[in-house]
Amino acid sequence: MTANRTPLSELEQGIPFEQRHIGPDAEARAKMLAQVGYGSLDELTAAAVPDVIKNAEALDLPGARTEAEVLAELRALAGRNEVLAPMIGLGYYGTFTPPVILRNVMENPAWYTAYTPYQPEISQGRLEALLNFQTMVADLTGLPTSGASLLDEGTAAAEAMSLSRRVGKVKKGVFLVDADTLPQTVAVIETRAEPTGVEVVVADLSEGIPAEIAERGVFGVLLQYPGASGAVRDIKPLIDAAHGLGAIVTVAADLLALTLLVSPGSLGADIAVGTTQRFGVPMGFGGPHAGYMAVQDKHARSLPGRLVGVSVDADGNKAYRLALQTREQHIRREKATSNICTAQVLLAVMAGMYAVYHGPDGLKQIAARTHRYAAILAAGLTAGGVELTKGVFFDTLTARVLGRADAVVAAAREAGVNLYRVDADHVSVSCDETTGREQLAAVWAAFGVTADVEALDAATEDALPAGLLRSDAYLTHPVFHAHRSETAMLRYLRRLSDRDYALDRGMIPLGSCTMKLNATTEMEPVTWPEFGQIHPFAPIDQAQGYVTLITELEERLAEVTGYDKVSIQPNAGSQGELAGLLAVRAYHRANGDAQRTVCLIPSSAHGTNAASAVMAGMKVVVVKTAEDGEVDVEDLRAKIAQHRDELAVLMITYPSTHGVFEEHVADICAEVHEAGGQVYVDGANLNALVGLAKPGHFGGDVSHLNLHKTFCIPHGGGGPGVGPVGVRAHLAPFLPNHPLQPTAGPETGVGPISAAPWGSAGILPISWTYVRLMGGEGLKRATQVAVLAANYIAKRLEPHYPVLYTGPAGLVAHECIVDLRPLTKATGVTVDDIAKRLIDYGFHAPTMSFPVAGTLMIEPTESEDLAELDRFCDTMIAIRAEIEKVGSGAWPAEDNPLRNAPHTAAALGGEWNHAYGRDEAVFPAGVSAADKYWPPVRRIDGAFGDRNLVCSCPPLDAYDH
Repeated sequence: MTANRTPLSELEQGIPFEQRHIGPDAEARAKMLAQVGYGSLDELTAAAVPDVIKNAEALDLPGARTEAEVLAELRALAGRNEVLAPMIGLGYYGTFTPPVILRNVMENPAWYTAYTPYQPEISQGRLEALLNFQTMVADLTGLPTSGASLLDEGTAAAEAMSLSRRVGKVKKGVFLVDADTLPQTVAVIETRAEPTGVEVVVADLSEGIPAEIAERGVFGVLLQYPGASGAVRDIKPLIDAAHGLGAIVTVAADLLALTLLVSPGSLGADIAVGTTQRFGVPMGFGGPHAGYMAVQDKHARSLPGRLVGVSVDADGNKAYRLALQTREQHIRREKATSNICTAQVLLAVMAGMYAVYHGPDGLKQIAARTHRYAAILAAGLTAGGVELTKGVFFDTLTARVLGRADAVVAAAREAGVNLYRVDADHVSVSCDETTGREQLAAVWAAFGVTADVEALDAATEDALPAGLLRSDAYLTHPVFHAHRSETAMLRYLRRLSDRDYALDRGMIPLGSCTMKLNATTEMEPVTWPEFGQIHPFAPIDQAQGYVTLITELEERLAEVTGYDKVSIQPNAGSQGELAGLLAVRAYHRANGDAQRTVCLIPSSAHGTNAASAVMAGMKVVVVKTAEDGEVDVEDLRAKIAQHRDELAVLMITYPSTHGVFEEHVADICAEVHEAGGQVYVDGANLNALVGLAKPGHFGGDVSHLNLHKTFCIPHGGGGPGVGPVGVRAHLAPFLPNHPLQPTAGPETGVGPISAAPWGSAGILPISWTYVRLMGGEGLKRATQVAVLAANYIAKRLEPHYPVLYTGPAGLVAHECIVDLRPLTKATGVTVDDIAKRLIDYGFHAPTMSFPVAGTLMIEPTESEDLAELDRFCDTMIAIRAEIEKVGSGAWPAEDNPLRNAPHTAAALGGEWNHAYGRDEAVFPAGVSAADKYWPPVRRIDGAFGDRNLVCSCPPLDAYDH
């Protein structure tokens, strides 16, 4: 009877998560290895990865645990966070996410696993949602052109400073910031300003611009509206005075307040910035949240970040796309004024849908309720003898309590409410959508006041003056009026998501972007209240679960990369680049080497590298790329010699942007170090290194990592992301810090990179969970299978398309580049034709024309199983046969399935006058009619969209369903 017994100890282990994350099983791996010509994963990576960089030892990480065990650990961590009523304010507020949006956007892989909408034909749902967001922001700010979101309010304000300097008439002078601006915003601006030589002056502007400042010249002014203290004042005279000095005026405005208050645009502002967090996006201990920027029309083409515009498709139908200039850091590189290469798309979609669901009347009601609570709270405090510093406010009060601030804050906390201690004599209190009568009573009690809500409500007037009340209409477009019922909203969200292509449909084989599994277990904790509803400036002892999670994640990322210290504050890869370069700059200056400002960057590098270097006050010197795709070592040596005394840093991507492990990387690093420089290893391609090699051990001094790539935070349609920065010990004193949270970074740090102390902390449980589920061995195998999958695709496609770059063993790293240029020359079929034809086959295209024009860069990741890898390879081979038919003349060069791709369902109707059949168009080999993905539009005319930039409301006919 015991012969068939399975020991309980084995049964208790459960199914390892590694088997869920890694697509190919053991049998599939064997087939793939045979195709590539190796007997095991270890044999393959031994041949692919240069000996000089290989890890000598296994990763020192806790062993892998099951999904159930890790969720239990997370529950324990969450239990150590204390959720109190968030009445701290400072730009972060309690909000109620409508469940239909929570479930069907934030928790829906159709939205969160999508890639950036660079292939607009299969991103129409997301682009329409972003256009809703832009329309919402433009309407509420009273400015005609809004971007598709920025990273947070602090960085948006810093971007406004750069924009003001670029477009304004005053080319010198200072950037003037009102003293009643959010403190974290001021700090981020100062961090950004110092390396570029901009002088920031913070002054009390309540009585106007001081004459001594005006005499120095002012190129830009930033005003908070309402102020950080809660004050609401008429800022039009101040804006007019600033314009009289030739300054560009930015207003950092609260969108909820703008449903009641006159808009910045009507007051004369040039730029408006802020956050949309309180539009249904959880606080998440600081992020991710969608920042916003809106500008006057004349500045539209200088807008940083992304901008959704309206173009036409091949049939002349309206279609959405990203406007070209919104990738300026790739085009302008070291001439770019911003390194922003992402938006906060998922959060912008949520905020926009919050406005769609509530409409203008609903938003105004939420704002009026919020203000009403603040007015009643103020009346009660005043009646009880508490002095308020401002008599006109929207949602925030500042009380003067001489010497009693600590006692008041402590008493409120005991009653379950967090207030903000401004200083020993002042306490600030903010109301929001979640404030109720219970919170008012608790706050009154904390101040030693007793009051009655009903009596005060009957006797208290609102605190907003008639002259500042908004009278113009906003959110007039039908989309903000059509979806009041949950049924209507649910169907609208489904209709939009059906127009898109995300990982829940199939493989997204984008090189350099690592579109891998975002496991449900990793995603689930993000929306738990204990993680989602913590204010970023809550007392640190209320966030001990977060502190432990952050500390453990930083330590584990340090172990994976070989660095000594990691900061997770940067809330995008671009911001991680900036943080790392600022650390290098500060290190050289601390050593008395302020002349070291030259940054060497290979010509193949990501565009953000050059833009980040300029923002960090460095001079970019480009290093050539050799024929084999590696850094041209001879040119590098010549540049090191030429700039030896000024050399600050070399920025390289490893494995290279061309998808190969460079043999000479350790030598390159050593030569830079010998010349007194530092080495920055861009972590974009870390998915090829984890468990195999550590940048901090083969010569890197600093790297940023992309948690939305290697460590499973989803791309969310173009954001959120986290870009931690890892450094060796000598750079650790210069990591980011934060003025409102001393434990977030070193006292000697360069200042904050993002508005919140730990950046987008709300999504860090995803990466923590991934590392905990996989363990060191699992992470290594994931890397090995990623390398295997890329080489499998390269070997299968090589007889049909040239593979552009390989290493000494004829192997690639985690991605490969197929060269289409000979085919284009011979047949006229372009990289665009192939990318769009892939849509007909049910695929998102690989990365087009980067880093080499006329190529496709393919990265399969470890999460795609063999069936999907083969489906992709079979499709590319079938497309190669189609190209041959064009080349042979069987299909005309201007009328074939590639040139006309993608084909919509509508294109099949009526008369068919093409040289190929309907079935060839829409049901090519391997495509099932039952499972067909139908693109909503045909190929979009990008040139038309750039000539005719339209970025306001969605067209009315878009809603004729």
